[in-house]
Amino acid sequence: MFEVAKLAGVSHQTVSRVINDSPDVSDATRTKVQDAIKALDYRPSNSARALASHRSRTIGLIAGGMKFYGPISAISAIEMMARKHGLFMSVMMVHEALCTRAEFENLCGTFNEQNVDAFIMLTPTDVMFEAACYTQLTQPRVMITSTHGELSVSEGLRLIHSRERDRVSIVGIDQWGAMDDVVRMLTEYGHKRALYFAGPLGWRGAMTRLDAWVKLTRARSISSVTVRCKTWESTEAYARMNHILDSIGNQGGKLPTVVVTANDNQAVGVARALYEHGVRIPRDVSLVGFDDMPAMDNMIPPLTTIRPDFEALGVAAMRQVLHLLGEGDEVALPASAHGVGLLPAEVVKRSSLGPAANR
Repeated sequence: MFEVAKLAGVSHQTVSRVINDSPDVSDATRTKVQDAIKALDYRPSNSARALASHRSRTIGLIAGGMKFYGPISAISAIEMMARKHGLFMSVMMVHEALCTRAEFENLCGTFNEQNVDAFIMLTPTDVMFEAACYTQLTQPRVMITSTHGELSVSEGLRLIHSRERDRVSIVGIDQWGAMDDVVRMLTEYGHKRALYFAGPLGWRGAMTRLDAWVKLTRARSISSVTVRCKTWESTEAYARMNHILDSIGNQGGKLPTVVVTANDNQAVGVARALYEHGVRIPRDVSLVGFDDMPAMDNMIPPLTTIRPDFEALGVAAMRQVLHLLGEGDEVALPASAHGVGLLPAEVVKRSSLGPAANR
């Protein structure tokens, strides 16, 4: 840095301001410093910065659910937000269902060897959420998870040592509110018989959506049968919907007027099974998904679904980290429940949802 300053004819403090994009530098001076940096092939040393500031400018991210649209979208937003603030992301991925407490603690230990300043933990399952709460850390941690699960948020927070709790924040998507909007819309369209495809046990989002669906449909006098899936995959939903349709055909039962699925993958499988049995969407049976994955607007017919704001979720998580590090204001989220700051999810109405068929 001193060599750059000497070549550019400025102080090393001015070089530092240019490197850190400070506005308090004239355009002419900035150009001189940038030319000197290029001529000397100078690269700022993160190690030197860490020694001077006692900060590594590195955030440790532990993430599960990497095969799925939501987590990937949130992680992308986190990384972009971190880069915008001059922070580095160090990422470790785990199997969300098979991750053990020991594995989680080992990952945190590896991050501690990198002197990370804070942790972001994307914990879609109960086992990951419990491990994230149980692990003792001195750095701030922000957890991304759902409001409901086998382990409640309040129970999870009690696993964290009292001296660490003021450095903990939890954010998520308002899935309950979104399901409320869906059930209200079904009521307006006259649906009274529904089929709900639940997500796999152990996933907190699946539990949140199922709990919301059961309580909200009961309150609005919608008769609902739940199909409990072991995976989020369209193949399983297709097979189960085929079995249901065959049983209805063989036993002379009635079709539901609407099928609601816990994610869009399941909706794709259900739509295929309905099509192959000659059941028309939405004339015979309406269909609603969750996630608004790419291409759902080009299904036949286009899928009505819930669109969580995964990008806003990632940004909120990163802003919470900055606040806990003393580098930003406290984040005011639109809603909160059960100790989780919540971002909205909207219902995207498309032509797969229509009035209940008269049968």
